[in-house]
Amino acid sequence: MGMTAEEHALVLDYMPTGKPSASKTEAVAQVIGKDFFTLLEVTPKAGIHLNVGEEIYVGKDERPKVELVKGRIMYKDLTSNSLSELEDVIGKIIESKKDKFLAFFNTSRAISLRRHQLELLPGMGKKHMLLILDERDKKPFASLEEIPIRVKGTPEPVKMLVKRVIGELEGSEDKHYLFVRPPAEPRPQQFSRRF
Repeated sequence: MGMTAEEHALVLDYMPTGKPSASKTEAVAQVIGKDFFTLLEVTPKAGIHLNVGEEIYVGKDERPKVELVKGRIMYKDLTSNSLSELEDVIGKIIESKKDKFLAFFNTSRAISLRRHQLELLPGMGKKHMLLILDERDKKPFASLEEIPIRVKGTPEPVKMLVKRVIGELEGSEDKHYLFVRPPAEPRPQQFSRRF
């Protein structure tokens, strides 16, 4: 994993007695990473109660609240509670990292002759994309809030970003991952050569 391991995550769902389907009743939480929106399942430390929306440390060092990071999960593994919190929590992450997402609007580029990264945002048509490029050439956007003010009729940036992140978590049709860490590739079998 190396560089792309998540350090901090926000809680989507906390199940004090585990998932209904699980045989063992141990507490489990579903969380989403702050850097790459990685979906993870974690085991909280004994006696620790996690709240939805709470930020927790899931990195390599001593974790105050988490016993074990069990691993990545898929969008389809999310509980109904996690799904109902997802939009709000992703919105919260975007709000907390506004500079990163503002940079996307200011520096995103073409992915092919016909398509631009901005067009991957839900609700972003060619017309608005061209207006945004035009405006940012004059002067980079100073905030996300400034975009719809300077480019009339542009959908609200945070809403577009949230929708895009959810689309990428679901497994984006266009196979472009702008914000989410792509799903892990199945590992090729390593054959040990012992004769």
